[in-house]
Amino acid sequence: MEFQGMKIVLGDGMKVDVIDGSMTIRTDQPVTAGGEGSAPSPYQMFLASLAACAGFYVKRYCQTRGISEEGISLTQEMLAGPDGRLGTIRIAIQLPPGFPEEHKVAVRRAAEHCAVKKTIANPPAFDIVLE
Repeated sequence: MEFQGMKIVLGDGMKVDVIDGSMTIRTDQPVTAGGEGSAPSPYQMFLASLAACAGFYVKRYCQTRGISEEGISLTQEMLAGPDGRLGTIRIAIQLPPGFPEEHKVAVRRAAEHCAVKKTIANPPAFDIVLE
């Protein structure tokens, strides 16, 4: 059976690479955590994956309906909960003047279909084993 998954390679210092098929995703830790800050940390990658996923769904919504993407931007805020940990992730979609009124609610709903968000909302089981 062919391996279907990601391979993790422990690099120099605090660097860790993840190989997924032909793609290599590089990570490092910030200088304050003993790394070189040469690449995003795994936690930054996690947060970025949410933002990029929402952006993709907005983009695809517009493209499939022939709506210009020009002037659309998204921002993501991470808000702490009462315990100081991540409590809320707020993604704001900024639409340009003249964006079709009849598509505003639907473009927000499109962002809510993000597969990364759905995975977090209904988390998988984790099975960490020694081999």
